[in-house]
Amino acid sequence: MGTQKVQNKNGQINIILRDKKPVNVESSNTVKTMDRDRDPFKHIEEEFSSFVGMKRLKQRVKEIYATIVINEKRKELGLTSTKQVLHMLFKGNPGTGKTTVARKLAKIYFDMNLLSKGHFIEAERADLVGEYIGQTAQKTRAIIQKAQGGILFIDEAYSLARGGEKDFGKEAIDTLVKQMEDYGNDFVLILAGYPYEMERFLNLNPGLKSRFPFILDFEDYEVDQLMEIARQMASEREYQLTKEAEWKLRAYLYKQQQETTRNFSNARCVRNIIEHAIRLHAVRLLYKSQVTSEDLILLTGSDLSLDHQ
Repeated sequence: MGTQKVQNKNGQINIILRDKKPVNVESSNTVKTMDRDRDPFKHIEEEFSSFVGMKRLKQRVKEIYATIVINEKRKELGLTSTKQVLHMLFKGNPGTGKTTVARKLAKIYFDMNLLSKGHFIEAERADLVGEYIGQTAQKTRAIIQKAQGGILFIDEAYSLARGGEKDFGKEAIDTLVKQMEDYGNDFVLILAGYPYEMERFLNLNPGLKSRFPFILDFEDYEVDQLMEIARQMASEREYQLTKEAEWKLRAYLYKQQQETTRNFSNARCVRNIIEHAIRLHAVRLLYKSQVTSEDLILLTGSDLSLDHQ
């Protein structure tokens, strides 16, 4: 089954389906120790190899995987094993990788046999909250049905509670909570948003926090990490930043972090800079009578337009 994308006309809902890759656990009457020369988490490291930072997230995924494998071995010996609840809360500023990580988890959980389909659905307030009584619960249940076997990701989840007691957003939250209990075995809900707003959202709904065993803080990237991301993004497009371009970008990022502007969008900002630089690079080359292979690859300081970021 190939990759498919489905978009809801009321909002952004992306569905991605993948082929099944079962996780094999050795059958044995005894629990074997791991080969010291083999890293049991190598496949997880490979999946996250392109991710900068996020050590805590990687550790959590390793813990989940280890628990799956050991639970299988416990079942083989007739011991009690428990089903993991994987609903999550992501707290972080724009561009810290929340959506990217959620997409990756859909694939990884599928590979681990935790999810039967491994598709990813992204929804927002408009996809859940209706305009009249009864419509909200219906819309919310419909999206959860589509998410069965995969991950439902709701960014800016605190927007569901912004209208107060009389707003239909509260009905959406109540429906989500109930569906989490009813369909928890083959469905993962991830709520995400800015740190302050998410904390306030949880305080407004005391029973909500306890339903999410995994609460992850997505810290702002350090300048060195953002530079690594910039080089990675350029390399993926077969470009390379000159030393001058790197110096100019680093100085800009330092300035942005020192000003601590709440609107600074981390890796998203870097991506926009690189993509804009590629366009300016193309314009610059069209004015040249001759273009070398080096010209086609190198992004210079003059290609970086940082005034309007």
